[in-house]
Amino acid sequence: MLALFADSTNIDRRGVHRIRARRRSTHSRRSSRARRGKLIVAAFASSIYRMQILVDLAAQFDRKVAFVGRGMVRNSEIAQRLGYLRIPAGVQIRDSEVGNYPAQDVLCLSTGTQGEPMSALSRIAIDDHRHVKVGPDDTVVLSARSIPGNEKAIGRGHQPPGASRRRRDLRRHQARPRLRARQRRRAEADAVARAAAVLHPGPRRIPSAVAARADCRTSIRWARSAAGDPRSPRTATSCSSTSTAAASPARRPVGRVLIDDTRTGEVGDEVLRDRRHLAEDGLVVPVVAINKQTGALEGVPDIITRGFVMENSQALLADASRLLAEVVEQASLEERTDQGLIKEKLRVELRRFFRKRSGRRPFVLPVIMEI
Repeated sequence: MLALFADSTNIDRRGVHRIRARRRSTHSRRSSRARRGKLIVAAFASSIYRMQILVDLAAQFDRKVAFVGRGMVRNSEIAQRLGYLRIPAGVQIRDSEVGNYPAQDVLCLSTGTQGEPMSALSRIAIDDHRHVKVGPDDTVVLSARSIPGNEKAIGRGHQPPGASRRRRDLRRHQARPRLRARQRRRAEADAVARAAAVLHPGPRRIPSAVAARADCRTSIRWARSAAGDPRSPRTATSCSSTSTAAASPARRPVGRVLIDDTRTGEVGDEVLRDRRHLAEDGLVVPVVAINKQTGALEGVPDIITRGFVMENSQALLADASRLLAEVVEQASLEERTDQGLIKEKLRVELRRFFRKRSGRRPFVLPVIMEI
């Protein structure tokens, strides 16, 4: 053991989380009780172990498994290809095939535990998903605790439709000072009784897969024992290691690293800046024809735009074309015959023109045609 890097969003929870056996038995009870309708389980797409539990339970209770959501589909495919996820033959179906089977024979494994607005579960909740719909007999299980700060988004996305009146009744019940906790839970359960049953994580419902405080202490104790060092672990800004030793040589730059799916390697800051610029302000391509011998302007400059939309754009582009002609005529012979100089001059003047007239800063890419 050279180093331990660990964190946990459940560090504020006391005790130990019995993850594996409790999670399997909890989902088993939910699967056996949801006999009439679909079972929709929302989980983190990165939890391959949880996927395997649900796939095994689906096979046990004769249900078909459909992975819903881009992250869930992609991770399940990668996990199967690498051998980390094993799905029996005939169990997996596509999300587009969910409607072809009886509701009681389907288990949908979905993304969206944290109320992400474009996640599969959020679109299912507002009846906006193309293939998966929620019925009154269906059961929705949120197999993850809310990350601190996401509570409002989760509440908006996962509450049943048409429950505003029942929520008002619930608030009136909660306002009574002598109402016991059991009565409040009954009122909350009644708020979702007319729609699909929504099961939120709780101490006795769905155990968390994230380490509690005692679990973190145990892992640190094991790390100390494996490292042979009774002192507390130290943190380092960077770490390089061999098979026998570790060191912290120097500070390293950190932050987001974005990878383009269509190429190998990471995307640099300059590329990201250009893409953001194009997305926000659009592209303007001025095409100017210049006589190669005399440097004189040939014809009227043409301007091509992409993603640049303004009111009275035709008049604006006509004025910009006249500006280009004036810039070329006023340039010296050396500037007109040097493509690098004339391109930069046209780019600067045109950007200044659009900034003054429209307040926009489009990406200007001049094209010089020598005739």
